[in-house]
Amino acid sequence: MDIRVSGHQVDTGEALKLHVTDRLQGIAGKYFSRALSAQATFGKGPHDIGFTCDIVAHVMQGLVLKASNRGHDAHVAFDGAADRIEKQLRRYTRRLKDHHGGRANGIEAAEPAVRDDAGYTLFLEDGEAEEAADSPLIVAETRVDVPDATVSDAVMMLDLRNTNALLFRNSGTGAYNMVYRRGDGTIGWVEPERAVR
Repeated sequence: MDIRVSGHQVDTGEALKLHVTDRLQGIAGKYFSRALSAQATFGKGPHDIGFTCDIVAHVMQGLVLKASNRGHDAHVAFDGAADRIEKQLRRYTRRLKDHHGGRANGIEAAEPAVRDDAGYTLFLEDGEAEEAADSPLIVAETRVDVPDATVSDAVMMLDLRNTNALLFRNSGTGAYNMVYRRGDGTIGWVEPERAVR
């Protein structure tokens, strides 16, 4: 597993790098035989008090886990974020075992492939920096594959990807649907109306 440790205005020493590598290797080995990569990024906390840690783990193609935490110490911030990653993996493997009738050997087939180059592109024309108060900044996400999934699988992907919304193709109806996290913490499901012909 490729593990990268970096810091924004923070020096990451060898002891911290060793701690991060050992913990993430242990988590990956516990749940998956071969994980792809992980990135742990440390930064200064709000008002330069404490530390923040953001972890992005590519467990397998299509499954990206994200977690972040704050702490008074870099090790504490990392441990909290790593605990969240481990909890997400535990839930994911439990759901896969429930979905596959007690066996989790269908892990590769359970998640659709998603391009690894998914990121954000900001479009801002010259001279628009001052006029942003009237219209919001346009953010466009690069192309990704829309997964075929049931509604319950889409909710699971929404939780695992730690995003606010997920567009998917409903495997039962063939229509494009969306699940999203509402402000009160519940999950919303959008299904388009079918045209009567």
